[in-house]
Amino acid sequence: MTRLTALMSAMAATTGLAACLPALAQQSEFVPVTDAMLQDPDPADWLMWRRTLNNWGFSPLDRIDRGNVNELQLVWTRRLADGDQEGTPLVYRGVMYFPNPGDITQAIDATTGDLIWEYNRGMPDDVGEYFPAPATNRNIAIHGNVILDNGADGYAYALDAATGELAWETFILDYRAGAKNSSGPIVANGKVISGRSCEPEGGPEACVITAFDARTGEELWRTRTIPRPGEPGDETWGDVPYEERWHVGMWMVPSFDPELNLIYVGTSVTSPAPKFMLGGNQEQHLYHNSTLALDGDTGEIVWYLQHVVDHWDLDHPFERLLIDTEVAPNPDEVTWINPLVRAGETRKVITGIPGKTGLVYTLDRETGQFLWSRETTPQNVIESVNIESGAATVAPEKLFTAAGQELLICPSTRGGKNYPAGTYSPLTGLMYFPLQNTCMMSTSAAEEPSLDDLYAIRNRNVIAPGMDDVGTIEAISVATGETAWKFEQRSGVLSLISTGGGLVFGGDVNGRFRAYDQDNGDILWEVNLGSPVNGYPATYEVDGRQYVAVSTGGSGLVFGLGSLTPELQTGFGNQLYVFALPD
Repeated sequence: MTRLTALMSAMAATTGLAACLPALAQQSEFVPVTDAMLQDPDPADWLMWRRTLNNWGFSPLDRIDRGNVNELQLVWTRRLADGDQEGTPLVYRGVMYFPNPGDITQAIDATTGDLIWEYNRGMPDDVGEYFPAPATNRNIAIHGNVILDNGADGYAYALDAATGELAWETFILDYRAGAKNSSGPIVANGKVISGRSCEPEGGPEACVITAFDARTGEELWRTRTIPRPGEPGDETWGDVPYEERWHVGMWMVPSFDPELNLIYVGTSVTSPAPKFMLGGNQEQHLYHNSTLALDGDTGEIVWYLQHVVDHWDLDHPFERLLIDTEVAPNPDEVTWINPLVRAGETRKVITGIPGKTGLVYTLDRETGQFLWSRETTPQNVIESVNIESGAATVAPEKLFTAAGQELLICPSTRGGKNYPAGTYSPLTGLMYFPLQNTCMMSTSAAEEPSLDDLYAIRNRNVIAPGMDDVGTIEAISVATGETAWKFEQRSGVLSLISTGGGLVFGGDVNGRFRAYDQDNGDILWEVNLGSPVNGYPATYEVDGRQYVAVSTGGSGLVFGLGSLTPELQTGFGNQLYVFALPD
């Protein structure tokens, strides 16, 4: 169901009223955003979650560099709405659009922090009864003259970028079926693409990635991640009835290759996690914990690779980096290499750390062929990776076989890797990842699946045995898999971006926001923001001046990581900060 409306939507009293005159002035000057602009954005802008559709998190801006970054100063700050806060600024032609918790969108003057307009969609009063952390909103998108997002109420919607008026809204799924939209969309050739979490009460039909027309909101396709009877993959669920196949979600943001017209998205664990109670440990349960390549026009699954059959809630939904690179994995540092790889050949690859296990996977993004994989943080669940197929063999001693068993599992559900995003710099050929050194004592909590017990495991998180530091930033060569440098610290680390100035910006759970040297990890600048730096950073330029933006706030991840370092006490305020060099 799609509704077009010309009525002004209600403005929030939560964080301020709309500024009507600036909005009207902007409307007459607004330049629509095209697909060509999204596929090759102006260096001054930050037009999506990781700035580009390949999810690099890289900006070519270089006015702030290794020589002057220590002069950065705060130029403005703004209070954000309450709730789990993991937002990403979207900046276009001097206007910042920011997704506050609770489906509140603000348009802000990116140079002063002054409010231009605000849209408060509002969340249903009972939404928290159906899934956890309903206020989370990681990102928004832009296309034409609209800002695009997903609501906790189960709708995709578009706002006029100049005024904040609701342009269209389209029903996706009933939120009371446990379908959660914690991440916003990307736009791929005019299609608004996003996946979602899917609680068990929604059944298999809730586990979908969807495409809508960015102009009208018309639904174009939806693809399920749980096969129906008779479809390919149906047999991988054993004797589990279709209606009892639960929770293969896509709760992070896809990437897109316009040349191949392929959308890449990662999937989550099943519910429950231990497979002995879900058809048996011998089954695959497609398409959980997989990388999916989808046809951009139809949503059809073109190829997939399942990384590991997951028994512990070690999801694999995180960012996939799309890079054209030499493929020459060094066997001294890369454990699993496909024998068909010819060192030095150039490939279109999809790479990164897709899951909580912390393993790097590099695949051919045209075909899905496995190329190489290696470990980063401590892990004990994957015994080996098949060097031809890329499928993991699970360590048999880490499989639950009955209720009440307790196992040491590394990493914990915090990761390894989690939603804090890594970045790739074409200047160095390195990808930089925020990682956590964690494990958990995990206990299987049931004999049978239940709607009342999402994962059917109970976890007690600990720092990995033999280690004192939780957080690690690791710089890894895309071509060789070699580690260029590592930075380790007591506190957990959060999202990163890289820039043309030779810098990597990132924050941590203890409230520090830093600039690192891209070549060696040296800290070149640091500020204490007083709360976990849980938002995704961005950098942009207006009138020749470069700015760096980041936000603070809480979430289940940062609370959990913070509990591992109780001596590091910080606040949990939701705040947006913007820095620049002195005028």
